[in-house]
Amino acid sequence: MGSVLALSSGPGHQNWPFSTDPAPSRWDTRDGRLPNPGSFHSLHRSCKDVFPQQIEGVKMIVNKTLSSFFKVSHTLHLSAVSPSYYRFHVEHLQSDDYSKDKDAPALIGEMDSSGSLNAHSLLHLTERVRARAVFQTQQAQFVTWQFETEYRGNDFTAAVTVANPDILRESVILVAHFLQSVSSGLVLGGELVYHRGRAEEGGILTLAGQYSRPNWVATLNAGKGGAHASYYHRANKQIQVGVEFEASTRTQETTASFGYQMELPEANMVFRGMVNSRCIIGGVLEKRLTPLPATLIMGAFVNHRGDKLQVGLGVNVG
Repeated sequence: MGSVLALSSGPGHQNWPFSTDPAPSRWDTRDGRLPNPGSFHSLHRSCKDVFPQQIEGVKMIVNKTLSSFFKVSHTLHLSAVSPSYYRFHVEHLQSDDYSKDKDAPALIGEMDSSGSLNAHSLLHLTERVRARAVFQTQQAQFVTWQFETEYRGNDFTAAVTVANPDILRESVILVAHFLQSVSSGLVLGGELVYHRGRAEEGGILTLAGQYSRPNWVATLNAGKGGAHASYYHRANKQIQVGVEFEASTRTQETTASFGYQMELPEANMVFRGMVNSRCIIGGVLEKRLTPLPATLIMGAFVNHRGDKLQVGLGVNVG
C-alpha cells in the first residue's frame, strides 16, 4: 500500500510519478479576482526544487527531439550499490501549441531493462476539467493504477483520485483534495485519504495552508499522520534557500532539512546543496558545456551517522 499512499501529500517527499504543474502564481489579480491556487501536489514544490537530487554511480542521458511535440530520451545508469539499468522514455504532447507548457496535455511512458513500465496521461477534457491516469508495473506485476479528475475554478481547485481499485480483493484508495484562495497570498485547503481492504479500513484528514509573498512562500500540512512544513525564500536572482520540517506519527521520526541553490549565469553553472538533522550533507553541481548541447552533473552525499559516502557523475546530452 506504500506505493499508493504516496498519493497523499502528507509527511514525506512527494512521489507523484510525473510533475506536470508549474509553480502557481499568486500575483495575477489584474481583474480584481483571486487567483487559482493550483494543484495540491504543488504546495511544497518551490522549496523542494531548491534541494539537490541524489546521484550515485555513472549516468548518461541522451535526449532527442523528433518534432515539436514528440520527444524521446535514453538513460544508462551504472552503479556498484544498486542494480544498473537502461531506461527508455517517450513523451508526446497533444499539439505544437502546448510544446512549451509544462501543464500541457501529454502522453508519457518509460520502460527500463527489467521490464518495469511507468505510463502517465494528462488530458484537458474542458478548459477547467483535467483528467490523469497513471499505471506502474514492477517487472510483470501491476503495482499502481490510479485515475484523477481535477476541476480548477477561478479561485479554487478540487480533485478526486481513485487508486488501485480491486473488486476481487475488495480494496480501494480514495483521495480528495480541495484548495481555496482566501486572499492574493493566502491559500487554505485539505486532503482526505480513505482506504479500504479486507483487513483494514480507515481515513486520514490533512489540513493545508500556504502564505506567499513575491520573494518567499511558507507552507504547512498537518493531520493525524504528522506534519510537513516548508519555507522557500529567494534572496536574489542567484541565490534561493529552502527549509523543511517533516514529522511522522507512524514512524515516530522527525527530520529538519536546509537546502540552497546558487546560480552562476556567467559560468553556466548551478549548484544545489543540503544538510539535514540526520547528519547527511550533499551537493550537486550542474555545468553547461557550451557550445556543446550537454550538461555535466557531479554530486556527492555524505552520511556522517552511517559513515557512508555516495558519489555520482552524469552527462545530459540534448
